[in-house]
Amino acid sequence: MKKYDQPSPYYITLFFVFIFSLFGNLSQAQITEDTYHRAEYFLSNNIQKEVYHLSVNPNWLEGKTKFWHQTYTEDGKRFFVTDILKKTTKEAFDHDELASLLSEKTDGDIAAKNLPFNRIQIKENGEISFEWKNQSWTYSEGNLESKRASDRPNRDYSVSPDRKWKAYVKNFNLFVENLETGEESQLSFDGKKDYEYASNWGWSDMIYGENGERPAHFRVNWSPDSKKIQTQIVDLRLAEKMLLLDNSQDDKFRPQLQGYYRGSPGDTTVVTYIPILVDLETKKLTKFSELALPHFIGMYFNWDRDSEHIFGTYLHRGFKAFDLLEIDAQTTEIRKVYSESSPTHVNNNNIFRRLDNGSFILGTEKSGWNQLYLMNWKSGDLINRITDGEYVVKNLLYIDEDNEVIYFEANGKEEGVNPYYSFVYKVNFDGSELTLLTPENSFHDVSYSPGSDYFVDNYSTVAEPTNSVVRELKTGKIVHEISKADISNLLERGYQSPKQFTATAKDGKTTIYGIYYVPTNFSSKKKYPIVDYTYTGPHIDITPKTFSGGLVGLQQPMAELGFVVVTVDGLGTHGRGKAFNDVSYKNLGDGTTDHVLAIKELASQHKFMDVDKVGIFGHSAGGYDAARAILLHPDFYKVAVASAGDHDHRMEKAWWPEMYMGYPVGDFYHQQSNITNAANLKGHLLLAHGGIDENVNPSATFKFAEALINAGKDFDLFIWPSRNHSFGRTNGDYFTKKRWDYFIEHLMGEEPIRHYKIKTD
Repeated sequence: MKKYDQPSPYYITLFFVFIFSLFGNLSQAQITEDTYHRAEYFLSNNIQKEVYHLSVNPNWLEGKTKFWHQTYTEDGKRFFVTDILKKTTKEAFDHDELASLLSEKTDGDIAAKNLPFNRIQIKENGEISFEWKNQSWTYSEGNLESKRASDRPNRDYSVSPDRKWKAYVKNFNLFVENLETGEESQLSFDGKKDYEYASNWGWSDMIYGENGERPAHFRVNWSPDSKKIQTQIVDLRLAEKMLLLDNSQDDKFRPQLQGYYRGSPGDTTVVTYIPILVDLETKKLTKFSELALPHFIGMYFNWDRDSEHIFGTYLHRGFKAFDLLEIDAQTTEIRKVYSESSPTHVNNNNIFRRLDNGSFILGTEKSGWNQLYLMNWKSGDLINRITDGEYVVKNLLYIDEDNEVIYFEANGKEEGVNPYYSFVYKVNFDGSELTLLTPENSFHDVSYSPGSDYFVDNYSTVAEPTNSVVRELKTGKIVHEISKADISNLLERGYQSPKQFTATAKDGKTTIYGIYYVPTNFSSKKKYPIVDYTYTGPHIDITPKTFSGGLVGLQQPMAELGFVVVTVDGLGTHGRGKAFNDVSYKNLGDGTTDHVLAIKELASQHKFMDVDKVGIFGHSAGGYDAARAILLHPDFYKVAVASAGDHDHRMEKAWWPEMYMGYPVGDFYHQQSNITNAANLKGHLLLAHGGIDENVNPSATFKFAEALINAGKDFDLFIWPSRNHSFGRTNGDYFTKKRWDYFIEHLMGEEPIRHYKIKTD
């Protein structure tokens, strides 16, 4: 028998080290059902029940010193009433008793911890009313009654303030009826199909079939004295439809054609609004054809108190200029009160409040930062600056005209504080005595009802649970502590709040802000793939700033699978002044370059982050970003999931690209299209879209897919036939797991569990 040499102890040791390391790695990274369970726990339908008193959204009661709110407690969903003057917050009613009475009345099994309604009304005597199952219910001290719910208000007509006239449309023309005599008067005579009076085109209006009728709308704006009507003509004569095919309906064996009007950038074939004014006494109708605008811009007028003028903001197409206009209701003359323009864009939601003293408050970015100005309404001239500085006034809470004080929200003013954190201030009309009312170094999410002496402040950070308090408006003094978020359930699971970080932007000097998430079973000794969650649109800053924002989202569930998830607000996003925002003008395609730099800088500081395994996902504009990122940075991003993406802005709804990408349409649209850059793909790409998405039409995703095919690129495509724009959101659905699995397989290198169904309440 031949004698073989025995292996040396050194090779035996190496062999066992290899085997143990192999099985050790498998046991560490293997995807099990428990992996999905950990992710499911953080889906919004589940996690909102695990944190008690997460925030307070007040529903103010008459008198503005009381409000009710709904929240989750250890006893389940509960309704509370706060009495500010008494400094109390108590349950609004006996939840157990009401659940028992509901169960008796309906032969059901109603749980006190999850009553089947979300809104209530409270009368002065404490009586509670709510609607459920088409019934109006009234509950008080052991008694529960119900009756058939009232019909919704009829929106086919409008009654004048003095209750003497009824306005309505017949055969596309505007009519009024004298409610005292019954006499009918026709006010317009040239209305016809597609040239229709007192109407509008709704955002999600859909026309079914080749010759279907569009949904009816009626809208008029009565003068306070009931003698005049301001409304508009909706002109659809040249408008072209976007089309969809619904293949998902069980009772149809042919696809159902759906059409809707949604102009794309540069289109001239769009729905147009033409403002009109009608005098009921003279029956004179005036069309303001020179003020006609595409429906995606629109124009909204207000009446002054004496019914002599209407006024409003007129945004020019392309959003590079706006005018404040006043129209004399008697002479119909148009007066341009104030105008402003920008070489890039002006905001479509500028602050504008007309005051009774002949002045108005204007908030614009003409200084480079959104600030407040006191202006003369008659001349349009500046009276004085109200605020000044390198910070952003976000919105007005209240204008106290008697005392000439303004209460407003702003961010970026406080030194050494995250520039995105929102605070409440007050200032005099003349700009003096600017006072901070919410001093805590947190994001202040406030709710105020005009006329109240108090406001509710939910202040928090992503790492500091919400404190919900009532503050005195004039001083900011806390007068009542409502609740503090209880996160004990999270802590028991090992939850670590998202970590804030800063990095240097692509200009080499500007500090940008982000956060990153780790799983609850995180170990700094492991190496984690990185997933970037993106939505770099210039009208929003996507990185959460509040505790609830950091907790309830798409990021933590993804992290629970075994990733570090990063979210960044780079140059060109919202909230840090015009120069910061304008970086994205005609340049939406470069939003993720800052993400690459931030992730590299962050990974250099944390060895548990595997910068060689980076993926990215986003939805809608974020879907464009995700696909754009893997095409623009093909050696950095290895995996991308792009859902509901507007992959070519020339095919998107007009207002958003025309404002931020530029108007008229130029070569930069072509250069930054994912479709025209499809050949750059190297990594794994999953495209997803809803089959009947009327917000972002799936045509661009199909066109992108065709370009990838023509370029010989491998990719994956998922179409959800029955879904519109809403899928893959925070509550979890079929696509949520599809997205999870794509990163598990292609970024983590593990095998997902097939046919597993996500579990949510």
